[in-house]
Amino acid sequence: MSRIQETFRKLKRARRGGFIPFITVGDPDLATTERLLIELANSGADIIELGVPFSDPVADGEVIQRASERALRNGVTVQDALRCARNVTRRIDVPLVLFSYFNPLLQFGEERLALAASRAGIDAVLVTDLIPEEAGSWIQNLCRHRLDPIFLVAPTTSDKRLTQIAQQARGFIYAVSRAGVTGERDRMTRDAEILVRRIRSLSDLPVAVGFGISTAEQVTGVWRFADAAVIGSAIVREIEKLSHSPDPMKCVGEFVRSLIPPVQLSAFQ
Repeated sequence: MSRIQETFRKLKRARRGGFIPFITVGDPDLATTERLLIELANSGADIIELGVPFSDPVADGEVIQRASERALRNGVTVQDALRCARNVTRRIDVPLVLFSYFNPLLQFGEERLALAASRAGIDAVLVTDLIPEEAGSWIQNLCRHRLDPIFLVAPTTSDKRLTQIAQQARGFIYAVSRAGVTGERDRMTRDAEILVRRIRSLSDLPVAVGFGISTAEQVTGVWRFADAAVIGSAIVREIEKLSHSPDPMKCVGEFVRSLIPPVQLSAFQ
């Protein structure tokens, strides 16, 4: 059983949904990223997504785009992301998902990446723009090194592709709450709930919902029909303000804790 599977089993026993924050490696710098990972783990994160900066993040809104730009100006690479993970896994016991577009990973090398990620303590890899029809060798490499391949599905995903993803995914399935790019939204649509129902008709894997979630109330809403909520842009926006804070880690920690609702049973647990 993978650490991600065990995490969701623990959440189910605790009768609560999961909280999955996202940050970009190297924003504002690598040393701060390592401190942020530890702070996120101490603030209640159940799983953490570690974003590899990319020059053309087409699925991301302006907040995460700016984070990638800042990290790339610092020269941050895939190797840096793996080193960052390796440095913190000795100090935290929270599963890490490497979150990336495919181009940087392809440049690094598929088999080399799987081996290096496993040695760094990464638990899963999510590639935003890799379609399941072209992911066969990629999935084999990840599974060979005991890494969970995570896939994104959207409200526009066809039944045929959704069926294929349900067969190939491990760990959990990431349901995009709406069409479009990442970014905070004032309210959630019913698209995510309908999508989660479609996924559950095909797979027993836990489902995490992301894109547009930015408040504790929205997390509560997601927990009513899914297993976990992912928050990225709202946290990355707080990190963007770090240079103006006298105690950056405390501010981020307090903000993250404010996003996690009291224990609440999901309708599907």
